[in-house]
This record gives sequence, C-alpha cells and structure tokens, in this order.
Amino acid sequence: MTKIVAKVAGKEITEQDVLRFMEEIGPQVAMQFQSADGIKTVIQEMVNQELLLLDAKDRKLEEEEEFKTVMAQTEESLLKNYAFSKIIGAVKVTDEEAKEFFNDHKDQFAKDTVSASHILVDTEEEATNIKKEIEGGKAFEDAAKEYSTCPSKDSGGQLGEFPRGTMVPEFENIAFDLNVGEISEPVKTQFGYHLIKVDRKPDKDSLTFDDVAQEVKTEATRLKQQKVYLEKIEELNSKYDSEILDTNI
Repeated sequence: MTKIVAKVAGKEITEQDVLRFMEEIGPQVAMQFQSADGIKTVIQEMVNQELLLLDAKDRKLEEEEEFKTVMAQTEESLLKNYAFSKIIGAVKVTDEEAKEFFNDHKDQFAKDTVSASHILVDTEEEATNIKKEIEGGKAFEDAAKEYSTCPSKDSGGQLGEFPRGTMVPEFENIAFDLNVGEISEPVKTQFGYHLIKVDRKPDKDSLTFDDVAQEVKTEATRLKQQKVYLEKIEELNSKYDSEILDTNI
C-alpha cells in the first residue's frame, strides 16, 4: 500500500513521489536531506510547489504570452532530446560485435599501470652507495628493509600496482620508463632520493575480452551510437535545407 505523506487541496503526495523528487534533485543534494528533519523539509517544499501550482492556475498564468513562449521553447528542447534518444536508444552491440571491437582495439583497453618497489633515503650519496651494494649482490628487498625511510620498507619497498597520475611526476616518469627488474639511478623528489625497481608491467598480449568486457561494450556502443547519429544527420541534411551563415558570435 502506497504511503501518503501529504495532501494539498485533495491532491495526494506519496512516499514514492518524495523518493522520485529526491532522485531528480541528484544524489549530492539529496544527501543533505537524509535525516528525519531533512525529509520533512523535502515534503514541505513539495507542498509549497503544489501551492504555487494552484495559485498559478487560479491566476491563469498559463494564458500569459511570456509563459506560452517559455512553454514552446521547453517543448522544442524536450522534443530534440527525445528525438536524439530515439535515434541512439535502439542501438545495441552484440557480444560478437564487442569481441571484434576488442580484438581491433586491444591496446586501448590495456591498463597503463606498473608495479614497482623503491628505497627512499635523504641524500643522493646514500642512494648511490645502496645501489652499489645491490649491484654487488645485495637483494633490493633486503636493502629496502635496512635503509629505506618509507613505511613500504616493511614489505621490501613494494608499492604495488599503480596507474599514471598516482605518483609525483619525477617518480612516475622513471617508473614507467624502466624495464621489469631494472633499477633506476637516484631519483630526486620532494620526499628525498629514490631507487626504483619495476617488479611487473601488464602483459597486453595476455589481456582477454572477459577482463574488460563492460568497458569494451560501453565504448563500442558509444561509437556505434555516434555513427548512427551522424548518418541520420546526413540523411536529414539531404532532406531539409540548412546552412551555417556565420560562426563569429
């Protein structure tokens, strides 16, 4: 049974109406009204709007020319959006199409990430000496545990996998350029001097469709919708006269 939360001149406002209203105002705004007082405020605002509607009808505001102009503009805007949604709404991408798209654009879906470890010290001299020890046979992990000032030293300096844009540029640029197993020269950042070792990079050749199926379908659908839309516009350009007269606004 639908719960009625308010009435205005006999018109019922239901719990579902309130939930729909909160969806329409968007999640960020709706979050401010999650408390009992917040819900009460929302219901009161819905009542206020119904009162405004009643007053507008009593004053026959819908007969004013200004309103008719606004209404016509609103109707045109809604019709444009509806026509657009009708064109692209029917576009579907089958699993076969998605897999073919994946095979043709595999590099596009390979994650640009790297898994690395590091040793952080205060001076370039320290970093240089530690690298010499590693080159002499000391394990990178052991050197990290012994010398690094970063909390990651407890795990042998491992930072795990990270994408571009996560680390400071000086560190990131070197990490993504290194080969697996390669150790950098001392790298200066705002935190000190780093020795960076790349532990693993994604193997693009091992990426499968199932790994990124949803991303592939989303992108394939977007491009197919774009293609259908542009074909429709080309058809309409042949049917109706249109020309751009001036782009200097």
